[in-house]
Amino acid sequence: MKDNTKAIRDQLGRTSYREHSVPVYLTSSFVYDSAEHAEAMFAGEKEGDIYSRFTNPNTTELINKFCRLEKAEKGVATASGMAAVFNTFAAHLKTGDHVIACSALFGNSIYIIKNILPSWGIEYTLIDVDDEEGWISAFKANTKMVLIETPTNPGLELLNMSWLADLCRKHKAIYCVDNCFATPILQKPMNHGADLVIHSATKWIDGQGRVLGGLVVGKEEYVQPIFDFLRRTGACLSPFNAWLLSKSAETLELRMERHCSNALKLASYFESHQMITKVIYPYLPSHRQYELAKEQMTAGGGIVTVEVDSDKSGVFKFINQLTIPTITANLGDSRTIITHPSTTTHSKLSLSEQEEVGIKPSTLRISVGLEDIDDLVEDFDQALNKLA
Repeated sequence: MKDNTKAIRDQLGRTSYREHSVPVYLTSSFVYDSAEHAEAMFAGEKEGDIYSRFTNPNTTELINKFCRLEKAEKGVATASGMAAVFNTFAAHLKTGDHVIACSALFGNSIYIIKNILPSWGIEYTLIDVDDEEGWISAFKANTKMVLIETPTNPGLELLNMSWLADLCRKHKAIYCVDNCFATPILQKPMNHGADLVIHSATKWIDGQGRVLGGLVVGKEEYVQPIFDFLRRTGACLSPFNAWLLSKSAETLELRMERHCSNALKLASYFESHQMITKVIYPYLPSHRQYELAKEQMTAGGGIVTVEVDSDKSGVFKFINQLTIPTITANLGDSRTIITHPSTTTHSKLSLSEQEEVGIKPSTLRISVGLEDIDDLVEDFDQALNKLA
C-alpha cells in the first residue's frame, strides 16, 4: 500500500453511529464494564484506553499512521516537538551517560544538551556534520545515544544516515533521527538504520500553523521506555490536536509535492539574482551533497536557505519589503514564511556558535508555502531589486 493511501485510509473503526469521519474523543478517562474489567485493564491483561494522559483513540490513530509511514514498530505522541526530543532523552539517559549530536541542531535541542543534561551528570559531544573523524572518535564506553537532524536547521546539511547507523550499532548506541524537515514522505530514517525517529508535528504534518504536537516512532524496545516516562510525567498530546494532525496526514503527500516543487523553483530563481550570494537547497545540483540528497530523499523539501548580499539592516529592509511571506519563527505552513535565524530561532547561541553551524547575519530561512510560484518569485524579485 502506498504512503498516501496509508495516510488516508488508516483510521479507527466506526462506532455504532456509523460516522464516515472519525470523531474527536474529548474525554479524560474511560469506563469499564465491571470491576473485573477495570482490574484486567490496569493489570495489562486486556487492551484498551484507560486515561487520556497516555492513551486515547485519537492519539492511537495518529501514532498508527506514522508508524506505518515510517515503518516503525511502536510510537508515542507528545504535546510538542520539543516534548518529543526531551522525553526521548529523559526516558533513556541517566547520570554518567554520554550523548553525541550534530552541532547543527535546532536551538532548543542544543539548549537541552548543553544546559539541562549536564546538570543531571550527562556528558555530551557536538560534532560538525562533515567531521567524519570526529564522529568516529566521539564514541566512548558510556555513549548511550546519538541524535542528528538531516537536513539540518537551517543550513540544510545532510548526514549519511546509513554510515552513522553502522557506527551506532558498533558502539551499541541508540540512534535517533529528527525527521522534521523531510517528513516520512521524503525520507524514511528507519530504512537507513535509525532506532528512533522524532517529529515536530507542529510543522509540515499539521501544515497550516494551527496546533502543536510531537511524535517519536521506532523500534518497540526503545519506544516503550518513552511511553512509560510520558505516562507518568504528562507531556501528552490533546485528543483534539491528535485528531487534527491525523486529518492533516491525509493531505501530507499532496502538500509536500507542492512545497518541494515551489521550493526548487524559488531556489533556482535565487541562484540567478545578484543580491543572493548563497543558495542552499538539497535538490539543487549546486548543493555540495546533491548526490547524497538524491540517495536519501525523494525530493528536496520545503525549506530554502539563502544569504543576502547585505548587512543586517539591509537584510531587515529586504524582509520588510516582502508582501506575501509571513515573518514568524514557525515553518511547514501552507503560507510562505521568512525567518532571520540569527535573531530568532538560534538567537540563544553565541555568534561564534552560530557561525559554526553556518548562520550569519545575512542568512535567511524560507519555508516555502503553497502559493502560486509566479507570485512568490515576483514578490521576492521586487524586494531584492529595491535592496539592490
